[in-house]
Amino acid sequence: MEDYLKYAKVFKALGDPKRAMIVDMLSCGELCACMILEKFEMSQSTLSHHMKLLCECGLVKGREQGKWTYYSLDTDIVGRIKQFLCGITSDKEKCICKEDAGYCKGCDENE
Repeated sequence: MEDYLKYAKVFKALGDPKRAMIVDMLSCGELCACMILEKFEMSQSTLSHHMKLLCECGLVKGREQGKWTYYSLDTDIVGRIKQFLCGITSDKEKCICKEDAGYCKGCDENE
């Protein structure tokens, strides 16, 4: 359950189109906040809010240099997210649905 909660935060953060676009931009490499701001019609405080959510879920990391913050994807986390998504979308031997396989609490055996 812990993994589901952790990765749900990532997918929730990506549920906003602008945050998804920011992640897309960062897939090309590190960017200064000023470069991200140039692509969107938003205030610096709104961008800060978006970046805070992306950083809190672990997808993005920031580093300060002078008066600007530079953002990049956390490639380790991106790899784990890919593995998680692949895992929950693939048939596997140990799956939640197979824990009580063959038994349906709502079905009558005689039907």
